Amino acid sequence: MYAFFCYLCVIKNHIFMKEIASGIRYIGVDDLDLDLFESQYIIPEGMSYNSYLVEGETVAILDTVDKRKADQWLEGLTEALEGKTPDYLIVHHMEPDHSGAIKELCARYPSLTIVATAMAIKFLGQFQPGESFKTMAVKEGDVLDLGGKTLKFFTAPMVHWPEVMVSFEESTGTLFSADAFGKFGALSKTAFWADEDDWACEARRYYFNICGKYGPQVSALLKKLPAVKMIAPLHGPLMRNDLSEYLRLYGIWSGYNVESEGVMVAYASIHGGTKAVAEHFAELLKAKGCPKVVLTDLTRDDRAEAIEDAFRYGTLVVAAASYDAGLFTPAYDFLHSLQMKGWQKRRVGLIENGTWAPSAGRVMKEMFSQMKDITFVGELVTIKSVMKEEDAPALEALAGAIMAS
Repeated sequence: MYAFFCYLCVIKNHIFMKEIASGIRYIGVDDLDLDLFESQYIIPEGMSYNSYLVEGETVAILDTVDKRKADQWLEGLTEALEGKTPDYLIVHHMEPDHSGAIKELCARYPSLTIVATAMAIKFLGQFQPGESFKTMAVKEGDVLDLGGKTLKFFTAPMVHWPEVMVSFEESTGTLFSADAFGKFGALSKTAFWADEDDWACEARRYYFNICGKYGPQVSALLKKLPAVKMIAPLHGPLMRNDLSEYLRLYGIWSGYNVESEGVMVAYASIHGGTKAVAEHFAELLKAKGCPKVVLTDLTRDDRAEAIEDAFRYGTLVVAAASYDAGLFTPAYDFLHSLQMKGWQKRRVGLIENGTWAPSAGRVMKEMFSQMKDITFVGELVTIKSVMKEEDAPALEALAGAIMAS
């Protein structure tokens, strides 16, 4: 009963203190007030800023939190330290949502040594101009002996900033994975320990929007990791026991491979004509036995989720209106986002709509042609204003070509 009561107190204050392995404690905080992560990604269940305490003969803090939650985090840290003075602060990633409390922490513990990559230490000076910190630069393979606990460092450049590293605590097999294996959502809203049956949804949206461009770098990191028993990321739930599903998915995602067979039909409609075509085409695919059809409104649906689905499935059909002798803006923005995230190795079908001078198809083809390993399926279908009976054969042909592919 006492433990249950304490757990409720933690939830109320959005502070977690939990032993996750011998000598290792979670000391992160939840943010339930933020509406957009990185000022662009919708987070209906909030966000967690994960931080850890590793205690041997000496004590290391692993990452701080966003400045928004610095006071709450420092309160929890003081309680977790139980009067001890920390010796090290390990900075895996200098992005402000993980380094926002460094100045306050070092003011409280002036003897603290900040351990990070050389580039991270350079970034520290950029984020904290005029401040002086005690630092120690580490590189690939370096080890920090805490006395009973050992942290081995692996560099992870461009996962998803160039200064990133991860660390591995050898006695417990714990990987502190920085932003890798992260997930949207506050732990008080989701779960502290990941469940492989529901982890992938928000983890997938997080991966492709935060790390998606850097698949080769993520893949390189996965290949050099030792045998991991537990994964402790900087966002979202922790993973333990059988890690095979999480590692399998990261292998698929970082290789830009198809996770699920199916077709995503994404449309950008101004007055409803293109929407009607897209809905009709989705039904054609279903009637032909397509295992999964995802219909997305690019003018209203969450773009981050649209990007997630574009990476998940093997075929993408875009139906878009022409606009200003080009491509309707929501569709253009979506394709531009795919370009930025390194979208590749997929099949594409195109449907354009235009009343007097259809131009959407030309622009879409140009944008997709700049992406890697894109295969166009079928012929471009052109609709004039609204779908008519004479458009049926072209739509049928495109649906048939997609199913044949």
